[in-house]
Amino acid sequence: MKRIDANSRRSRAVVVGNMVYLGGQVGDSKQADIKVQTRETLAKIDQLLEEAGSSRSKVVSATIWLKSMDDYDGMNEIWDAWIDADNPPARACGEVRLADERYLVEIIATAMV
Repeated sequence: MKRIDANSRRSRAVVVGNMVYLGGQVGDSKQADIKVQTRETLAKIDQLLEEAGSSRSKVVSATIWLKSMDDYDGMNEIWDAWIDADNPPARACGEVRLADERYLVEIIATAMV
């Protein structure tokens, strides 16, 4: 088992066997719109996947939390350009209250290594 960017509360990712489990990722620009926050979130996922020895083409599932379903189309525009269309993951998307009201999107992913 390998823990990536761990502290006493959480790991950003954990590699177990041939799988990598990512914690929820959010963008850094809390005042930005859904497209910027989604791009930043997916960039963090790319970085963690690379550290784990994986890539977006190996993502098997993703859970997307939106502050508002009004942002669904904007998030999907960025998601659709990011995801490997030949290897799309299983995906769920819902509206939830996020840890900081300025976050518009949080994404949790699981991938093969």
